[in-house]
Amino acid sequence: MEIDDLTPAEQRVWRAFATGTTVDLRDLGEQDGPERTVRAVVLRALLLNGPRVAGEVAALKVLGARVTGVLDLSYAVVDSVTRLGFCRFEEAPRLAGAQLGYLNLRDSVLPGLKAARTRIDGSLRLTSCRIDGPVYLGGAQISGGLFLDDAEIGGADPAEPVLQLNQVTVDDDLCARGLRARGRIRLDGATVAGSLDLQDAELSNPGGHVLDAESLDVGANLLGRRLRTQGRIDLRGSRIPGRVDLMQTTLSNPGDTALRASSCVIGELWLRAGDPVVGRLNLRRAEINQLHLAPEMLPDQVRLLDLTYTFLTPHEPAERRLPMLERDDDAFDPHAYEQLTAAYRRVGDDRAARLVQLAKQRRHRGTLPWYGRLWGHLQDATVGYGFRPLRAAVWLLSLLAVGSAAFAHQHPRALKASEAPEFDPVFYTLDLLLPVISFGQESAFAPSGGYRTLSYVLIVTGWILATTVVAGVTRSVSRQ
Repeated sequence: MEIDDLTPAEQRVWRAFATGTTVDLRDLGEQDGPERTVRAVVLRALLLNGPRVAGEVAALKVLGARVTGVLDLSYAVVDSVTRLGFCRFEEAPRLAGAQLGYLNLRDSVLPGLKAARTRIDGSLRLTSCRIDGPVYLGGAQISGGLFLDDAEIGGADPAEPVLQLNQVTVDDDLCARGLRARGRIRLDGATVAGSLDLQDAELSNPGGHVLDAESLDVGANLLGRRLRTQGRIDLRGSRIPGRVDLMQTTLSNPGDTALRASSCVIGELWLRAGDPVVGRLNLRRAEINQLHLAPEMLPDQVRLLDLTYTFLTPHEPAERRLPMLERDDDAFDPHAYEQLTAAYRRVGDDRAARLVQLAKQRRHRGTLPWYGRLWGHLQDATVGYGFRPLRAAVWLLSLLAVGSAAFAHQHPRALKASEAPEFDPVFYTLDLLLPVISFGQESAFAPSGGYRTLSYVLIVTGWILATTVVAGVTRSVSRQ
């Protein structure tokens, strides 16, 4: 391409390329005017075969241009820095399969971006861009960072993802603070060596998936403070060894799952200080070292089957934690109760641990046949399934008082008056209540009438009490 064929604006860009000088066209009238118009074919010619000057680093640095035509660099090799900031593109750039040194499109307006399988040796900056069509970056390899801070992305086709980052590899951070996306974002199988930053982002795809990030691999943290979503976030099978920070978030997907983090491996999950989650929370089969979960943020449905965690913070009474175990589609999951019990025992709160175990037995009772439920009610009423042993003493003392008072009022008849010991109503009642110990009273005296019935009641009650005590103590000892 000859320089004589170029417009004045294109000539400025052409001459500046060899030395990497920035060309700022923002002061030349309206952006859509001819003074600021640069053809895409001119930019392509510069990047592929532009003039060079010995001792200088060639670079394309243009601000405020209106780029007409299609900037097609598909499968091209571009070793110079490319910065096209505050530009307006008439057509979506085509960069599929290209090898670029560095690409900066910040504050530009684009109808889309086609850059699947692109390799960028530096960073890709789309900061504050307005992109009115889909962005294809699937399979891209970015040696630096990917910057989408304060970008606005939307697409005309609701069935098509607006941002495709599936299988992308980023060797630094993926920064998307303040990102506003209207549609689905795909991050399936992506690898981010640093952190994924979605703080203050607004992601909207009502009734659908707003973020698909299955098998996402993040080297550090997933930061989502003050994140606002309308749609489903899917992190199934992801690996995030650092912190998943969802403090002060607003997650909403009515009638469906709002957040799915099943089968994930996460260092810390922070979900607190925000609005209650609207929709289901799914943490099934996840492995989390520290679960920082505020009870007031939990939705009506929480799926915790086979969830494993080491620490549960902040420390809350068992009465505040137990309701979340009852929201898993009404299914009884003993593992969830054991996890909560272990978390309380690690911090030395034995009382809370016993309450969780008692709640577990009561919940399990509802799954038994009628005779099992009846026996369970007896164990609960007498000794609290072994977690409230003082109840047995209360029952024993109460029955002892009733029996002693009754038999003191009406002594039973001695079977052999010459051989019978002196009658003692207290020890006679103890003989009836305690099935193993004998004080010689029961075998020497025989009550009659209503007192005989009372003696039978005390004997049966004593056996039931003894059996439930043994069952409860055995269960308690086996857990130690």
